[in-house]
Amino acid sequence: MTLTVALRVFYSAVAAALLPFLHADPALIHSNALTENLPAPHGLYYALLGIWERFDTLWYLHIAERGYDLPAAVVFYPLYPWLIRALSGLTGPIAAALLISTVAAFFYFWGLQRLARSEFPTTAPLRTLMLAATWPASYFFFAGYTEALAVALIVWCVDWARNERWLLASACALAAGLTRSAGIVVVVPLAILAWRTRRRARWPVAIAPLGTLGYWLWLRHTGRLSVPAAYRTYWNTDVAGPWTTLWRAIRWLAERPDSLVTISMIALIVFFVAGVVARRRLEDRLFSAALIVHLLLRLCSPPLLGAPRYLLPAYPAYLTMGKWAERMKRTRFVFLCGALFAFNLVWMWAFLNWSLVL
Repeated sequence: MTLTVALRVFYSAVAAALLPFLHADPALIHSNALTENLPAPHGLYYALLGIWERFDTLWYLHIAERGYDLPAAVVFYPLYPWLIRALSGLTGPIAAALLISTVAAFFYFWGLQRLARSEFPTTAPLRTLMLAATWPASYFFFAGYTEALAVALIVWCVDWARNERWLLASACALAAGLTRSAGIVVVVPLAILAWRTRRRARWPVAIAPLGTLGYWLWLRHTGRLSVPAAYRTYWNTDVAGPWTTLWRAIRWLAERPDSLVTISMIALIVFFVAGVVARRRLEDRLFSAALIVHLLLRLCSPPLLGAPRYLLPAYPAYLTMGKWAERMKRTRFVFLCGALFAFNLVWMWAFLNWSLVL
């Protein structure tokens, strides 16, 4: 709770303090969709709330208000907009979005702490939480995005499954599948954990994929584009084999060195080593592998665009890195977290200044 409140206050204060220094190029703003009715960039309301109305947040707010009336909107899964719509009458749309993300961030940190304690009973989980909280792109947990909600549902699904609370675990998996496309990946560890038990009470696991499958069937039934078709048509992103995306990223770096692609490649390697190669439970390793494959299915230009953000749900990597960090001296660990958080704030600046390429 302390970590969540401190980060919420910090990010809101930093965003408000940066307001006088944000001079976004109007062409950058209006090259994005749904920017015709942005709040005026001045006043207390804008400093605290309106400044967070950027990029995907605008789509979630639009869907909460008008539904899927635009064909490009189908790539944004419905649970987060539903929650925004449910709370908008009490707080207003953008305040509802930020409140949902903040509460979800609390449950994510709590769930990650529970997993760390069960995994390493003799080790304090604080360093694991600090790495998750300072990882570059972690500010998305407190923006109007689905990251916090998705990762909270994932870690609690795994925690409840390990305690054989199958109905709760399956409900979290179903909800994760309604939150974002990567949410369906949590079915992998859930199925493995269910297979290991002989109890008949594991039957609710069968409903876990119905969130994603139900959304896809609804799109088909209502005559809307499929998610892959919408990505291809409106978002300059295609579906390709993981090897194709990886090879394109390697060629991209060889032909035109690019700092963003380099950072994305480093993040991919770190999470592959910490989540897949490191000695972990089978369900954790397969979950990390499935999440990485899901990321590599996205073929865009430049390749691996947004990898640090799309890797945020990889809880096994944080557990491993937290264990590694226990061997570090306190000063080195503080320096590491400070360096990671500095990158995080740089990307937050780009987000607020409408120049995000992460």
